[in-house]
Amino acid sequence: MAPSNNNNNSKKPPVKKKKKKTSGMKVLLGLVIAALLALICALGIYLVVYMNGVKILRENFDKLEDPLNASVIYDSGNTEIAKLIKENRENVKFEEFPDMLVKAFVATEDRRFWEHGGVDIWSIGRAVVKDVIARSAVEGASTITQQLAKNVFLNSDKTFFRKGTEMSIALALEQEKTKEEILEKYLNRIYFGSQAYGVKAASKRYFGITDLRQLELWQIATLAGLPKAPSKYSPISDPEASKERREVILRLMTDQGIITEEQRAQAAAVDYNPETATSIAQVNMFPTFRDYVIKEANDKYGVTEEQISNGGYKIYTTMNSEAQKAMDKAYTNAKLFQPNGPKQPMQSAMVIVDNTNGGIVAMIGGRDYKPGTWNRAIKPRQPGSAFKPVVVYAPAIEKKGYLPSSILDDTKQEFNGYNPRNYDGRYLGQVDMTYAIKKSKNIPAVWLLSKIGISTGKQFAESLGLTFDEKDNNLAIALGGMTRGESPLQMAQAYSAFANNGVLNPSFAILKIEKSDGTLIEHKPEPKKVMSEKTSWYMTQMMQEVLGDGGTGVKANFGRPLAGKTGSTQLDLKGLESDYRDIWFVGYTPQWTGAVWTGFDETNPQHYVRKAYSDRANMIFSAVMSEAMKGMPVKGFERPSGGKPIETPKQDINTVTDLRARFENNTVRLSWSAANGADSYQVFRKGPEGDFVPITPSNTTEYIDQAVQPGASYQYYVVPANGEAAGVQSNVASVTVPGEVAPTPTPSDPNENGNGEGNGNGNNGNNNENGNTGNNGNNGNNENNGNNGNSGNNGNNGNNGNGNNNSGSGNNGDQEDNGNGEQGNTASPSPTPSAPPVSPKPKPGQGGAATEKPPASGAGNPPDTSVGTEGR
Repeated sequence: MAPSNNNNNSKKPPVKKKKKKTSGMKVLLGLVIAALLALICALGIYLVVYMNGVKILRENFDKLEDPLNASVIYDSGNTEIAKLIKENRENVKFEEFPDMLVKAFVATEDRRFWEHGGVDIWSIGRAVVKDVIARSAVEGASTITQQLAKNVFLNSDKTFFRKGTEMSIALALEQEKTKEEILEKYLNRIYFGSQAYGVKAASKRYFGITDLRQLELWQIATLAGLPKAPSKYSPISDPEASKERREVILRLMTDQGIITEEQRAQAAAVDYNPETATSIAQVNMFPTFRDYVIKEANDKYGVTEEQISNGGYKIYTTMNSEAQKAMDKAYTNAKLFQPNGPKQPMQSAMVIVDNTNGGIVAMIGGRDYKPGTWNRAIKPRQPGSAFKPVVVYAPAIEKKGYLPSSILDDTKQEFNGYNPRNYDGRYLGQVDMTYAIKKSKNIPAVWLLSKIGISTGKQFAESLGLTFDEKDNNLAIALGGMTRGESPLQMAQAYSAFANNGVLNPSFAILKIEKSDGTLIEHKPEPKKVMSEKTSWYMTQMMQEVLGDGGTGVKANFGRPLAGKTGSTQLDLKGLESDYRDIWFVGYTPQWTGAVWTGFDETNPQHYVRKAYSDRANMIFSAVMSEAMKGMPVKGFERPSGGKPIETPKQDINTVTDLRARFENNTVRLSWSAANGADSYQVFRKGPEGDFVPITPSNTTEYIDQAVQPGASYQYYVVPANGEAAGVQSNVASVTVPGEVAPTPTPSDPNENGNGEGNGNGNNGNNNENGNTGNNGNNGNNENNGNNGNSGNNGNNGNNGNGNNNSGSGNNGDQEDNGNGEQGNTASPSPTPSAPPVSPKPKPGQGGAATEKPPASGAGNPPDTSVGTEGR
């Protein structure tokens, strides 16, 4: 039995425990050795990183004092037009920085600045987690020291290799410089936007303050918020964004115990005054275009202004220098603008784009534009009637089958509470689309948008790059009544599609960027078909009529084939309703499209566009384009395959030319001769209410108006019709109902309206000639066409007859071209306007026969910011 026991003893558990203990100690020893090796490796890596930083720092130490390479901007002919470099910088000693300024920047950029050694491990950990989640380098987590290292020695690319080099230089900087020296260099070198480098230059640029100790808390917070995105948060170019960023900085300072809640609230409430900004010396030409190139480089390609200023880049652009010079020259010509107001000059902005590729040919952001300031060429304003082609007429043709000859409603009416009106107070009953565009009639545009649907109009406009606020969901958009509006650049881009056979090329300024290492960033064309060639051809033909005789854009002509549209938004200030807030012209040749806006930055009772200067956008367009396109071949608009010329339909209904009105038996009796082709007549009346309105139709050649008041004056015209087809309006007949009425004073100014109490009926007088001797044998009264307003005193020379007293209308002068003449007194009929072409009854889906109802939400009143009614 003994051998058996011995065998059992050899397998006792203690032997196994001994083996386990030995194995555990080996694992522990291995871990210790691994930790030591890791520590040695870490120290080695640290030393390598540190020594690399020291090497880079020592080799480039002079860069801490000197600016880096300038970048150059070239025009489309590769001619240098601007050089960008850190040229506006003033150094300040650390002792001159206010304590609050230092605390604000540390709280914003690097709250652990005084504790870390150049690299903040906690911030790096946070950045790594975010980068892993995003699967790209999205979080910087740079300390102030690292930002200085990047600013001086590196580019701004977010790569792990660049980040490691940045960290190595930061570690070396912390060994070579004190914290105060590092902060001094940082605050003297960082970019603050608007060509200001360093906090002192920024203080002077934005606030006109050269002594930093005079800065107030709100100004310090504004400056502290700029380094994150200088262009975005500039108080000059975007005061609202700057104020929002300031509030973030103030909240950080409050949370860190630097300021009290009361201080925060007071500083957050201050509004920036742009008048405190100061200009900087500028030797570069074309500041608007240069600023836009910098913006596009950042927005489109992620190349910051800071990189451009010190990276030695070559930027090739689409600018045509001759066109830009022509634009700059025109904007120095005071004769093209309304005289300055007491506190503001009349402002304007213009953009020209190339129809074939969308390249920006020239741009100006305002009169006396200063670098880094408010670029009006990219700021939205309400576009007025210039919006009609893109939101009403083009989508009606493209999406709903309407034609230039389609009949549109032009009767005074209400659209579910929205009451637009024609600017001249004249309503023709029915007009075709071409005439509506030529004369810039408002009712037909609103009526047509109600038929095709607001969503149809908006979707088409959006395809052209135009934008809407969520509140822009009403019929006021037909007249350009919008919450924010559109910019000249957006309008030029949209219209360029009409000139390019329905193909839209998004606008751009940069052809390519060549970095200092030879790397290229190039523009990639993105053409988009937004409408058929037929639609673009029809729109071009109709908008050419705007530039023809009787059109609203005549003064924009400059001797080349041209199509376009005027626009204006009516002033909503009491007593100034006949004047304007914004004036536009957007037009195109086969090669280029241009958009001009004029108005005031802040519209008020002292600063608005007077009626006499409502033609200035047209004149600026003509002056710039004629000079800019000098030497370019003259091309005509080419009709695409399938496109047809617009034909004026045969006039099947004759016009009434002998409308007569007389008072008898307490009524006004109208009579006229029958018009061939007519089976009914729509009667229109203008009384004390002020505008012509349709009253009961007549199936005969007579009408009796019983709804007249003693002492009131009335005017009438008739429009012959046959089914849905209509002729043009007749001559205007006038009559005054006997009764007590306050006497009309005789005007002392020969340019004002006469009393118009001539006794001759003048019923057969028309076409701007004298009334006939008619029933009473007198000479009626002389009638002028109203453009110069100088015949107002002729209305009182027919007092000897026995006929009815006819008061003249007096102020229906043609305001299409410039709106600055009043018509003389017209006791006899007013001149008959040019007859609008009339189409036969449209086929289903082609205009008048459209049957779909407008959306229920589509006829609400416009938002408060929308004018809704405009002149042209």
